[in-house]
Amino acid sequence: MWTVVYIAPNKKQAEKLQQALTQEGLLVKLRNIGLPNVNDNASVEILVPESEVDEALEIINSV
Repeated sequence: MWTVVYIAPNKKQAEKLQQALTQEGLLVKLRNIGLPNVNDNASVEILVPESEVDEALEIINSV
């Protein structure tokens, strides 16, 4: 099951965190909040598998 570990304020921030997490070997999905493709300033949920939540939070807090 995928779990939201962070809500980024925009797509640029979400992609930066996604890159940091994938470099550490985690699986990551991004999911827009609200209407799709409105602009890059919409909030984005960052999701990881439930088994990787603790590791993902450690990485996010260190970035």
